[in-house]
Amino acid sequence: MKKWIIIIVFVAIGLMGCNGDSEDKITELEQQIEELQKEVSYVSEQNKIIDVEQPEINAQPVLNLVDPMTSKVVKTFLPLELGYATDFGEYVKEIEDMATELARGTSTSTGYDKRMVLDQIDEDGQIIKGNPMIILKESELVERILAASSTGGDVELPVYVTESGYQPEEVPDLDEVLLASYTTYFKTTQVGRNTNIELSAKTLNNVIVGSGDIFSFNAMVGPRTKDRGYQPAPEIISGEVVMGIGGGICQTSSTLFNAVDQLPIDIIERHHHSLNIGYVPEGRDATVAYGSLDFRFQNTSGVPFLIQTFYGNGSITVAIRTSKDNELLLEAIQ
Repeated sequence: MKKWIIIIVFVAIGLMGCNGDSEDKITELEQQIEELQKEVSYVSEQNKIIDVEQPEINAQPVLNLVDPMTSKVVKTFLPLELGYATDFGEYVKEIEDMATELARGTSTSTGYDKRMVLDQIDEDGQIIKGNPMIILKESELVERILAASSTGGDVELPVYVTESGYQPEEVPDLDEVLLASYTTYFKTTQVGRNTNIELSAKTLNNVIVGSGDIFSFNAMVGPRTKDRGYQPAPEIISGEVVMGIGGGICQTSSTLFNAVDQLPIDIIERHHHSLNIGYVPEGRDATVAYGSLDFRFQNTSGVPFLIQTFYGNGSITVAIRTSKDNELLLEAIQ
């Protein structure tokens, strides 16, 4: 502003020197200079007002996905980079894919979802703890992320942990009453196959299935590998009989199915063989393959029960037992 005033003064003096103006002319110029000063001052003040009122441009919102069990950030991303402001439909798809990967895992990472490994009673009557069921609810995570995408911040993963539905004090009485049983038979000459049946049966002996629990054959038995003692034996794959490690354990899973199916349970997953197997009536089998085909059921009876297995000379029996009090409850429900 001072620069403009100085220029105006010099111009005024120059005009006076060239034209020889009178005092009235000087007075007029002084008035013009004063008005110019006011205009320059007004413009300057307006610029100050604009500078003060203009909001600062915020950085892009950042979202942190937080594990509720450890309070650690497991993933950080910028919604705008994923298309939040430019292609909302594509952004939603990106978030849904992200939720699926976190829940179920990928070929290189483990997801949050874990099937329940049920507790078991050892030979000394002590409880061997398994693992609870863990579920990351994908749809709920998507909703949480969308709600926070415009502002950023921390989003807690909706992870739900379900423990087995029984009380430790119930365990000593769970073998009081036989609820159901089923027996199948096999040839004693098939050594490898019989070994596989025996190993898988042992892993299921004295498994506690609490009320509401979801039993998974593959989660309980685990991988069928040579390191764990499983042997090559005939198995049915795509309508053909081939040799495979662990062949024969489908007899264990099918025997278990026919035992528990006598109780008020819900079958969640069961598959048939592509050929008739002979040791159970047609349509009453439950084939399994680790990592793909499973036999799963949920205990909807309202009471916990115990799975017991008996491997003998040419036969396998699965028995389902519970306490006398639980038997009365079942009778009342049915």
